[in-house]
Amino acid sequence: MFGNFIYFIVVLLIYATYPPSDTTNFTAGETAFLFILLFVCFCGFSWLSFFRIKKQIGRQHTLLTGNRFTTIQSRLSIVAIIFFIIDIYGLNITDFLSRIHFLEIFPTIEAVICLAVFIGYLSISWGIGYSTYRRLHSTPIDRRGYVLSNISFAVPVLMPWIILSGIADIIHSLPFESTKRFLSTTEGELLYFLIFLALIALIGPAIIQKFWRCKPLPPGPARDRIESVCRNANISYRDIVQWPLFGGHMITAGVMGLVKRFRYILVTPALLQYLSTEEIDAVIAHEIGHVKKKHLLFYLLFFTGYMLIAYATFDILVYVILYSKPAYLLVTNTGYDQATLTPVLFSLVMVVFFLVYFRYIFGYFMRNFERQADAYAFSMFDTAAPLVSTFRKIAYTSGQSADKPNWHHFSISERIGFLQRCETDRSSVQRHNRKVTRSILVYLSALFIIGVMSYQLNFGNTGEKISGHFLETVLHRELEKSGDNPQLLSILGDLYSSRNDFEKTIDTYERVLAITSDSPHVLNNLAWLYVTCEESRYRNPERGLLLAKKAAALGPSPETLDTLAESYYVNGQYEDAVEAGKKALAVAEKNRSYYEDQLEKFVAAKNGRPID
Repeated sequence: MFGNFIYFIVVLLIYATYPPSDTTNFTAGETAFLFILLFVCFCGFSWLSFFRIKKQIGRQHTLLTGNRFTTIQSRLSIVAIIFFIIDIYGLNITDFLSRIHFLEIFPTIEAVICLAVFIGYLSISWGIGYSTYRRLHSTPIDRRGYVLSNISFAVPVLMPWIILSGIADIIHSLPFESTKRFLSTTEGELLYFLIFLALIALIGPAIIQKFWRCKPLPPGPARDRIESVCRNANISYRDIVQWPLFGGHMITAGVMGLVKRFRYILVTPALLQYLSTEEIDAVIAHEIGHVKKKHLLFYLLFFTGYMLIAYATFDILVYVILYSKPAYLLVTNTGYDQATLTPVLFSLVMVVFFLVYFRYIFGYFMRNFERQADAYAFSMFDTAAPLVSTFRKIAYTSGQSADKPNWHHFSISERIGFLQRCETDRSSVQRHNRKVTRSILVYLSALFIIGVMSYQLNFGNTGEKISGHFLETVLHRELEKSGDNPQLLSILGDLYSSRNDFEKTIDTYERVLAITSDSPHVLNNLAWLYVTCEESRYRNPERGLLLAKKAAALGPSPETLDTLAESYYVNGQYEDAVEAGKKALAVAEKNRSYYEDQLEKFVAAKNGRPID
């Protein structure tokens, strides 16, 4: 069930990392036909998968059949992701959607449509698998309720991104230029994200419990009992609500909310129906343990840590993979060019990185936090026997083996075994608490080191050197394959220019101009270097002026006109410098103060009083 969270986020990453293309692989009609065909194929594959297991019901042990059912659902979810990738990368459905003007203005709606495609695949698997699920669990929930329960449980994981992106769309559509400029900066993006994350962390539970259609638990013995346990633990909350998960027929509970005003304790009707009062107390003690041990706050920290780690290391990972020899051989042997391969590898690396982090790092803490919450029962009661009996009931009613492992908590058998060890040796509780504390300290230390590294990579010279080295490597490889490609040579010249490697910059730009003389960018950059280079041996004012004239003639932008004015100025042609400077200022929309200072310099030189 929790695995759907991972699937949804993976799909979101796949969508978010897809680069728009000017061309599509198929026409609109062909794409529509293939899109429908994929859904038909998925329906057929889902039907065959569940048809086989339905024949096994009654012939095999219920636990074996239940495990087989869960395996098939997971397999179909992965197949749905593969089909979604085909829709995005093969059929280019996002490129067709982006042609709609309204979606171009509000791309978040386009994202919701694409994510709905994946939900459609999963809904097919859930709908077809419903009859098998009902025979295994003897649940009165109908097919529609089963599908909607699956959707409503997993979709909230996407809500923060959708809201974040939607608000950004609205802001960019409004005439607040200064706000939009600030939000486009690194500082603005970071501030916007942190504010939004804080708001979601605080008020998200109130939204989610409404989305799950939770209702306040009516007054009565069950509510009185839960309130009493919370009072004894000194835990405050907004409300105790009924959680109608899968029709309320699952024995489970939960707690959401960092602060009292937006904290909710969730219990399913099945939990109240099938558990004794002592068992209900034990389950609520488990949820109180999550609050007391600050697990919800740490989950927020781990999520933020993922963002930091991804930001710090992702570029380097992409560089290493993309520019490594295996990737180079892949490009060479398959015939794919770098531009085609880059977005595919980009998406792949991002998905793998996410899976590794949440499966092994986040999952490690989730499992140990669950165990820590289990052990909290000993802080409130003399024994954890009611919690052990609750686990046995959950294993019996779920149709799953008690030994089945899980990425986000230990198996039921392992949880029972741990509680039984704690019954005989209460020091096991403290040892586990110390283990969790040490693990958190190690994580925070690693996060600090990665934060320092992130700063160096993204704002220091180290990152520029590393990225520059990788970029130079791939450019030379591409030039070996394609010969003297002027576009690649131009990029290489820009790279040398950023390093102030004047000799290589001049040599590379001159190679471009030997191939083609109609590149305003190269003409302008080389002209500026010839007339302003800090090392006099590389200056060539006469050639710089010639190149500047060509650049301004091909593309009279503020930059080329400014270079032309500077070239006139260096060559002593002050009147021409003033005229070119006026033109540069006239067409400049940004950084006008710079062009005004330049013009002042030229005018002063013309009047015989040059400015130092």
